[in-house]
Amino acid sequence: MAYHAIQNCMTEWAYRSGTAYGDPFNEVELDVVITAPDGRDSRVPAFWAGEQTWRVRYASPQVGQHHCITVCSDPGNRDLHGQESVVEVHPYAGEHPLYLHGPLRVEADRRHIEHSDGTPFFWLADTWWMGLCHRLRWPHDFRVLAADRVAKGFTVIQIVAGLYPDMPAFDPRGANEAGFPWETDYRRINPGYFDQADLRLGALVEAGLVPCIVGCWGYFVRWMGVERLQQHWRYLIARYGAYPVVWCLAGEATMPYYRATDPAGDRARQRHEWTELAAYVRHTDPFRHPLTIHPTSPASARDQVEDPALLDIDMLQTGHGDRDSLAPTIETVVRSVASTPSMPVINGEVCYEGILEASRQEIQRLMFWSCLLSGAAGHTYGANGIWQLNTREQPYGPSPHGFSWGDLPWDEASRLPGSGHVALGKQLLERYPWWRFTPHPEWCSIHAGAENYFRPYAAGIPGEVRVIYFPWGTGGMWRVPGFALMALEPDVMYRAFFYNPATGQEHPCGTAQADVAGAWNIPIPPISQDWVLVLNRLV
Repeated sequence: MAYHAIQNCMTEWAYRSGTAYGDPFNEVELDVVITAPDGRDSRVPAFWAGEQTWRVRYASPQVGQHHCITVCSDPGNRDLHGQESVVEVHPYAGEHPLYLHGPLRVEADRRHIEHSDGTPFFWLADTWWMGLCHRLRWPHDFRVLAADRVAKGFTVIQIVAGLYPDMPAFDPRGANEAGFPWETDYRRINPGYFDQADLRLGALVEAGLVPCIVGCWGYFVRWMGVERLQQHWRYLIARYGAYPVVWCLAGEATMPYYRATDPAGDRARQRHEWTELAAYVRHTDPFRHPLTIHPTSPASARDQVEDPALLDIDMLQTGHGDRDSLAPTIETVVRSVASTPSMPVINGEVCYEGILEASRQEIQRLMFWSCLLSGAAGHTYGANGIWQLNTREQPYGPSPHGFSWGDLPWDEASRLPGSGHVALGKQLLERYPWWRFTPHPEWCSIHAGAENYFRPYAAGIPGEVRVIYFPWGTGGMWRVPGFALMALEPDVMYRAFFYNPATGQEHPCGTAQADVAGAWNIPIPPISQDWVLVLNRLV
């Protein structure tokens, strides 16, 4: 058989067994060994598609002829074992960024994320934990929310593969049009559930959004066991590995279930089990997608496993306490950036907008700018109402701990201003080579630190560009003698302007050049609020 594919685009073909199996999901394992034009082999798992059919999905940046041969756990089945074919991969000629530049990987400096062709990738994610359930109706509601995020400049959607947080197992709120992802005894997967998930995840990719697929919430390893979750992850890799995705092993990986009887023991067991599963995913994924894990709060991904070298991205969760979350947020970011092994740092959950009737748009700006200018490689936004997919007819309702996080419908939550404000931040940073930025708190004579995290944050490229964020409530600093930017290069002149992070408006403030001490007095901004000051070198 010969198949045709487009570079970096998923292609799919099927194998049907003439031998009938009573329990094909558990009785048969099928892989396809694919030899690329450069001679490298990859073992691509196939997924059970229902009845006696298995499907394989494949994508490659390499143009040319790829040779395939199947390997079945039942070598006597001639329909599934030893079947040969070729895939002819043709060049991609369009403008879709995920196909033009390829899937994601970690940069060689281990600090940032890029496409496979080396193009830098700005991670600005939205949190749709329960986005594959029926409460975000397909196709209209799902596409409306995706279009809103694309228009604002989001690039990633964090979404759980059906085994959700904040509800008991097999709660009706977590089903989609075809039911649950697993049968109620976890005996086998439900392919119909993932047929529906295919539509949604494919729509994200076509819209230019990278799915960050979260395998399950962490305590499912206690309910399902390592072996079943290995099957779950093999299925996800087989089904979605040919898409430009990021893998997130679990959400709140070491958090025990809300009503656990031995929470301390469960934390330790879950950390060990997720380490084992991280190694399994790393070994099984032939596409080598970036791997992370979503932590408990306040913590980082590297704290959730016994061997952080198994991970590619250090994802953080740093609290939902409005202003009180700033100190643990920055302390966790700074610790993660300085840790080894080095990896890109993403705050994957902090202060959902509107949660607990707080964390409004000014907090969204504060967390975005303070994290990015402290060394993070990107940022994840979240809105209360979207992560749990409230609708007017069906608010999410109570969590297992007894209370509800709120009932704002998802469509109203999508219009909360904070999502637009963090998008404005991304737009400003993308004017410059942001991936080369490093933190420089010493550039401000008064700057954020352990004594006060509500002071300025600074980052940039010496001699090229400086970006300084002033949180609100810092107006008094302009009355402090000597409040200035420091260590300016004596032979460099900058264009300076204030940027309103809530509106995107610029307010020029002339040119900036060092005095004899290498300093430049910071002008007073137009009004009292938070501001971004940009110094861009004049040629």
